[in-house]
Amino acid sequence: MSRMPPQSPARLPASSSSLVLLSLVVLIGLNLRPFLTGPGPLLPGIQADTGLGYGGIAMLTLLPMLLMGLGAFLVPGLQARIGTRRGMLWALILLLLGSLLRLWSPDGLSLILTAALCGAGVAFIQAAFPGLIKQGFPHKVAAATGLYSAMIMGGGAAGAQLTPILAHGGQDWRTALAWLALPVAIALLLAWRVLADGRTTRPDRGLVSRLLRRPRSWQLMACFGLVNGGYSSMVAWLAPYMQGRGWGVAQSGSLVAIMAAAQAVAALILPILAARSGDRRPWLFLTLAMQAAGFGGLAFLPGTQPWLWIMLGGAGLGGCFSLCLITALDHLPRPEDAGALAALMQGGGFLLAGLAPLAVALLQGWSGSFAEGWVMHLAWVAAAALIATRFDPAGYAAAMGADEKPAIAAGHPLRSTGG
Repeated sequence: MSRMPPQSPARLPASSSSLVLLSLVVLIGLNLRPFLTGPGPLLPGIQADTGLGYGGIAMLTLLPMLLMGLGAFLVPGLQARIGTRRGMLWALILLLLGSLLRLWSPDGLSLILTAALCGAGVAFIQAAFPGLIKQGFPHKVAAATGLYSAMIMGGGAAGAQLTPILAHGGQDWRTALAWLALPVAIALLLAWRVLADGRTTRPDRGLVSRLLRRPRSWQLMACFGLVNGGYSSMVAWLAPYMQGRGWGVAQSGSLVAIMAAAQAVAALILPILAARSGDRRPWLFLTLAMQAAGFGGLAFLPGTQPWLWIMLGGAGLGGCFSLCLITALDHLPRPEDAGALAALMQGGGFLLAGLAPLAVALLQGWSGSFAEGWVMHLAWVAAAALIATRFDPAGYAAAMGADEKPAIAAGHPLRSTGG
């Protein structure tokens, strides 16, 4: 009796494939920040149960940021060896475990270790995903990257807003943080059904070393790190800062959510506006000016409409995050090369950004106030603006030199939802 030939999986129409990829963009983005923003509003309970001081609390943000930074240097090589699909699935599993294990965290050290697990998973995702976006949406990179960035910020808002609600609903902080594993599980299932190595490209194994020889790579890292240092400090210390000024746990959590919501809106809208021009610098300067207004207001006028400063700062941070990603992707035509450059930018950037909460904690210990930390970030914004002046698109080819390769046709990084 003859055997039936194996059936190849059915292909989705292009429009359906794009819709499925957009769904994955949304779900992945939503899960990359709640593990960072969720603990902030719950710090009084966490400190009471674990005995963590400000230095230990800072590690909940610092350690994941450092892992995101170090991991991004390793991810392109790892991606070349094991493939994008396998790496994404394992990364989501790490994020799932890190979130779920917080339910059984008996002390501060174990809680910090769960943050490390989450940070390791997010490190791979953040490094690999921009390249997938450029491959899947080659003619709408700015809009798709804006959506991805908006979902990252929106996820941060959701984490800050939901954990106090869950904790006040009769559940302690451990249970509230563990609930954040549920959306990760949903994203894992969708990624398992959608991504296929056969339709994703892999970076060259020697690409990272070549990119690291380009000054432009280091300039992108510095700019990204200076900007995201403001984000990591706001996530770590905004709620405690406002609680020190008499705000309650839920109220301070709402301010963190407002900041993240403003980030999400700006991250979505500003890249769409900036898409009309290949020169992203005017929009980058706008976002940096908004950050300066936000940090200046928090430092010098914290009692005057603090929500206004938080919205301005949040919008500047969110818009700048998106535009930095787009700027990095603009530098190289091939998705796998551009994705590796974006990964390095995030890697070096997060190493710098991860130091910001610790620096703010040290300044707080020295002065007794967080205001000096916000002043520090004013100086960081000014430095980022100076670096951004160099991102002239007319000079991208010269800046990347021999690393720029002819564009090739890129396959869509999706397959059908078949097995």
